[in-house]
Amino acid sequence: MQVVYNIAEICARHGLTDVVLSPGSRSAPLTLAFARHPAFRGRVRVVPDERAAAFIALGMALATKRPVVLVCTSGSAGLNYAPAVAEAFFQQVPLLILTADRPPEWIDQLDGQTIRQRNLYGAHAKGAFEFPVDTSHPDAKWFSERIINEAINLASSSPSGPVQINVPLREPFYPKAGKEIRYEQDVKIIRKIPAPASTALPTSWTEIREAIIASERTLVVLGQQSADFAVLAGLQNFIGAKYATVVADCLGQINASDPITAQDIFVPQVPPQTLRPDLLITCGLSLISKSLKLFLRNNPPKRHIHVLSAGEAADTFRAFTDVVYAEPAAFFSAILGGYSAVESATSPFHQAWSEADANGMRALKRFFADSGRTTLTEFAAIADVLQKLESGTALHLANSMTVRYANILGISAGVEVFANRGTSGIDGCTSTAVGYALARPNQPVVLLTGDMAFFYDRNAFWHNYPVPNLRVVLFNNHGGGIFRIIDGPRQQPELDEFFETRQTLTAENTAKDFNLAYFPVTDFDGLDTALATFFAPETGAAILEIFTDSRTNAAFFEEYRAAVKKAFAA
Repeated sequence: MQVVYNIAEICARHGLTDVVLSPGSRSAPLTLAFARHPAFRGRVRVVPDERAAAFIALGMALATKRPVVLVCTSGSAGLNYAPAVAEAFFQQVPLLILTADRPPEWIDQLDGQTIRQRNLYGAHAKGAFEFPVDTSHPDAKWFSERIINEAINLASSSPSGPVQINVPLREPFYPKAGKEIRYEQDVKIIRKIPAPASTALPTSWTEIREAIIASERTLVVLGQQSADFAVLAGLQNFIGAKYATVVADCLGQINASDPITAQDIFVPQVPPQTLRPDLLITCGLSLISKSLKLFLRNNPPKRHIHVLSAGEAADTFRAFTDVVYAEPAAFFSAILGGYSAVESATSPFHQAWSEADANGMRALKRFFADSGRTTLTEFAAIADVLQKLESGTALHLANSMTVRYANILGISAGVEVFANRGTSGIDGCTSTAVGYALARPNQPVVLLTGDMAFFYDRNAFWHNYPVPNLRVVLFNNHGGGIFRIIDGPRQQPELDEFFETRQTLTAENTAKDFNLAYFPVTDFDGLDTALATFFAPETGAAILEIFTDSRTNAAFFEEYRAAVKKAFAA
């Protein structure tokens, strides 16, 4: 088992600090390797549910920006990692997944907890390695150490992602009582050192630079990305050289001058020829705004430049003309270096976007002012909650309506936003927020979630690690309320039973089970009272459960749509 114990040593030498494991016998050598290693003392966390464990690891990796190690036993345990692995793959989050396995001769021989684990995650992992079964020969030892290094480097290199190492293990798994585990200090370490960034403008950028300078209708769209001051500084340089219109969802972490953020409100209302760009520059991953995606697909620019550091580019808008491999910060900083702007913020194209954005925000504010505070709806409640977030908060948004409401309403500056929009599933939203809170214990972490996502992922709390910095705001309409809002299912007679799937649960018992403070709310007065103490540091981990009616929510959202449409028609 010495080469197995050395896995922990190699991980420590690469600067990995966090391990999430689920108990099992086949994985015992891996468990003991990390549990007894001094570099991981206090940083090995046990989460019994593998699906929750993997999403918790995802949240930790989002917070630390380092690979988090996952360890599980053989059989279906590793399959339960799959949803989080897929999310990590599409969100480009590094995970190092160690799946314990039966020796190869016992695969397909009806042995217990035995499945086909080689390349378990297929196209949804960045890479997969098979650890040698017999490591007695020096070449096998060299090979085992080499693939651990390769896996860590692969997970960490841009674009980051999940990497599996399948580890077949033979009995005995456990050292004899009193036997000390040692870690060899002469293990092989292979470091991947990136080339230094060049300060010279690549000659291949000359024509792109000229195209940007010549364009009078330039739109910059930022997809999901981590908050990065270098990107924002580069974007400021770009805007300072030639005024461009910058638009981003809340996941774009935008903080540039005069950004467009109300696209979900106004894009469907404005004549497309008014907003159509000649030149589109994009970076980042997915967009929440379906309106913006459809607009750009149906009104493609003459030229679309996508900027990414590495990996495969996704032609989301069916308009690619150029894929530029560069760090977005470097691209925006350098591409227009030395150019003096000749157009201003009053250019007709930018003015059209700015006016539409301002009209959209006015229509939204007017709607909420006119709608009054009578019956509590989830749209109005989430607006109240978002106003209470303090700067420095890490805001996690569950999928379905929560992330859409937040994108319409907008997020205050200084709040970093996260959502599992790689696959856009509801299965691990709570676990991801819990993992982030564990990794950042001194930062306020707030999760906004719906009841279906929350109850689907209750095992996020099934562990022994306190998260006093976590606040969960649960919007409970007792069903999948999004199906009552989107076209298609809401027109079907099977809506109630087969789409909305009504449920009667509340979070009260969950809060009791996991020692979380609990604040139930049914009206605006109750919400105001609860918010006064819910976010207070001394409250600790807490759930604010806001009860609303699904039909009332849908009717309120239809009123919002009608009010916006009327405002733009006036």
